[in-house]
Amino acid sequence: MPADLAVIGLGPYGLPLAQAAVAAGIPTIGYATGPEAGSLSPAELRRMHAAGFRPATDPVQLGRVRTAVICAPTPRGADGGVDLGQVEAAARTLAERLRPHTTVILESPVLPGTTEKFLRPLLEKGSGLRAGRDFHLAYSPSRVDPGNRDRTPAGTPKVIGGLTPACTESAAAFYGRLTDKVVRARGLREAEAVQVLETNYRHVNIALVNEMAVLCNELGVDLWDVIRCAETKPFGFQAFRPGPGVGGHGVPQDLTGQASRTLRMVELAQQVNNRMPRYVVQRAATLLNEHGKSARGARVLLLGVTYKHDLADLQATPAQEIAVRLMELGASVSYHDPYVPSWSVLDRPVPRADSLYEAAADADLTILLQQHRTYDLQGLSVKAQLLLDTRGATPTGAAHRL
Repeated sequence: MPADLAVIGLGPYGLPLAQAAVAAGIPTIGYATGPEAGSLSPAELRRMHAAGFRPATDPVQLGRVRTAVICAPTPRGADGGVDLGQVEAAARTLAERLRPHTTVILESPVLPGTTEKFLRPLLEKGSGLRAGRDFHLAYSPSRVDPGNRDRTPAGTPKVIGGLTPACTESAAAFYGRLTDKVVRARGLREAEAVQVLETNYRHVNIALVNEMAVLCNELGVDLWDVIRCAETKPFGFQAFRPGPGVGGHGVPQDLTGQASRTLRMVELAQQVNNRMPRYVVQRAATLLNEHGKSARGARVLLLGVTYKHDLADLQATPAQEIAVRLMELGASVSYHDPYVPSWSVLDRPVPRADSLYEAAADADLTILLQQHRTYDLQGLSVKAQLLLDTRGATPTGAAHRL
C-alpha cells in the first residue's frame, strides 16, 4: 500500500487532518475534490510534504489505503440548505476504487442521517460492497480551530459514531493514532448531531453577544468591560465577543427538511449575525456625521478583511458586505491586510494600502474588522483620524468600539 490514509478534500477540514496524520507518522495521500483553500501556511505545507504527504492525482490510489476520510466542503446552497455536491463527487470517486475491509469516515459538516441515507448508498452502489459487512463506515465531526496553535489534534478529543459497533471500533482505532482521547457516540446520527450542536452553539452565543453590543451602545455601557467582568465567573458562563459578522466554513444548521420543526434559536441567531455588517456601516456613517463628514465621498480604510485573525481565508467574511454597503453610500473604500495581496468587491478590485499608518492618517475613517497580530493597535489609534474598532482590540479610550 502506498499510504495508510487518503484524505479526500483538501480544504479547511482535510488539510489539518492530513497535517496531523503525517505528524503522527501515518503515510498519507490527499485527493482534492475541487478548488479548495485551506488555512495552512506555505511553510506548513512544505513541512507536510517533507514528512511524506503526497497529493494524489490518480483516483486509483484511493483504492490502496486502509482508511479514507471524506472532508469535502459542504457550503450553504442556493436554497439555504447544505450543499452535498462535493461530498457526492468524492463518494462516487472513492466507490469505484473501494476495496473490502477499508474504513470510510465522513468528516464534512452534515445533518443527521446524511452518512447512512446519502453517503452509504453511493458507496455501496459504486463498489458493490455492503457497509458494515464488507467495509466500515463511520462519521466523526471535524474539530478544527483554524490558526489556533494551542489546540492541537492530539489534545482535542475525537467523537466517533459508526454504522455498527465494529465500524465504530475501526474508526476509533484510526483516530487513536492521532489523539489522546476518542469518544464513542451511540451511532452515526448521534455523531452527526454533535457537529450540529457544536456549530450552532457558536453561532447562537455570538448572536447573543452581538445583540448585547447593540444594546450597550444605546445605553452608553462599555460592553468590553462587562465581558471582562463576566468571564471571571468560574461556572455557567463562557465568554464570546462581538464582531462585524460571522464568517468561516461552519454554517449554522436549523435542520430544515430533516425534522418536523426547525431550531428557532438558530434561525434567530442567523438573523442577528447577518445584520451585523449593516450595523457596522450604520455606526460608521453616524461617526462620520458626528465629525462633520458625510459617508458620500468619505475615504474609508478597512483593516483585516479575512474572516478570522492571522489567516488568509476570506470564506464568508463580513468585510465583503461591509465594503459593498459603504460603496453604496458613496464612500471611497480601500483596505489593508497582510494576508490578502488583492481583493475584489462587486467584481472590482479594491485599492490596497501599502503603508498602514499613512493610509490610516489619510482616511476619514478607519474600521478595524480583524485584529491581525502584526497590527500595532496602539500606534494605529494615534495615527488614524477616526477609528472604529469592531473587535474591542484597541486600548480603552483609544477608539470608538462596536
